[in-house]
Amino acid sequence: MITALVPGSFDPPTHGHIDVIARCAAIFDKVVVAVIDNPSKSSLFTAEERIGLLKEPCSQYDNIEFASFAGLLVDFAERADVDVIVKGLRAITDFDYEIQMAQMNRNLSGIMTLFVATKPEFGYLSSSLVKEVGRYGGSIDSLVPENVAIALKERFND
Repeated sequence: MITALVPGSFDPPTHGHIDVIARCAAIFDKVVVAVIDNPSKSSLFTAEERIGLLKEPCSQYDNIEFASFAGLLVDFAERADVDVIVKGLRAITDFDYEIQMAQMNRNLSGIMTLFVATKPEFGYLSSSLVKEVGRYGGSIDSLVPENVAIALKERFND
């Protein structure tokens, strides 16, 4: 049985995130989606809220588990007993950063990282851009799952 770890901030989850998670669910026996809980970053949603936002669009997959973690990814990966880390890539700029992280993680723990290129229609999506569009009242309905769009609209109208 091969277990994959898909880590991220997911603040908020986008269609690109869900696409990568869904493809992992189709490939691996078990997928652990891990929300990074970084107290030094100001997130729009708490780690628990982000897990909740991820669960609905991933509900059709019975081999996905959700968790949050703080600290080093490799420490969480070891505790979760995963075999591989999977990271989604949108552009070459993502690769430049992620390859360094993958090499460091491999050096620290021996764990391998696989990269999954996003579908072209999601290549421009980032949580930061979604938040910016939503904050200023732009349409986000085509960028995120419906439950996430609702949560963003509620958050920005508060």
